[in-house]
Amino acid sequence: MTNENLQTVETYLDSHYEEDKQLTSIKQSIAEADMPAISVAAGYGRLLTLLARGSKAERALEIGALGGYSGLCILRGLTSGGKLTSLELRAEYAELAHRNLTAAGYGEQVEYRIGEALDSLKQLEEEEARFDYFFIDADKENYANYLEYAIRLARPGAIIAVDNLLLQGRTMNPEKQGPSVQAMRKFIDNMAHDERLESAMMPAYDGLAVAIVK
Repeated sequence: MTNENLQTVETYLDSHYEEDKQLTSIKQSIAEADMPAISVAAGYGRLLTLLARGSKAERALEIGALGGYSGLCILRGLTSGGKLTSLELRAEYAELAHRNLTAAGYGEQVEYRIGEALDSLKQLEEEEARFDYFFIDADKENYANYLEYAIRLARPGAIIAVDNLLLQGRTMNPEKQGPSVQAMRKFIDNMAHDERLESAMMPAYDGLAVAIVK
């Protein structure tokens, strides 16, 4: 199936869902703040909610908050009173995300840690924090490191979801050899062969990996 046909399939399937006004508002706030339009695709946002609800997750960790789009999708699926810890490099992004999640009724259920994600992950490990749901959607060159931390911070049976595997087709293009592309290829190989995980990868939108920690 060509990329054009795949986009047609995605558009067709997405058209059967009514507009989600809360998520639309978040996307509008991101645009108004002149932030990059890189939130998780709507179809995968729905999947994030389903994965959280189906796994009965209570504590979630996301790496990359942006404007709160993925955070809202995750929080909707957590058990009643579930908590989200969100790691974000830029304070202004976290502030917008928190405003958006507060407006959606989840402001008390999210904690933001600002700064380099690897520093925050190290701190969480030192605190002996444990999570049963992870979403990785941040700087691609650290994806392999983020995956390793997620496994170490995971409770048995935890879900790990990871966005942007395909980098808009660059991952599959042998002529592309930039650091993000090479890092993503390494990550995909790690995800597929790590014996601590059971995983699957989906090609729709920009690619999503889902794994269960054994």
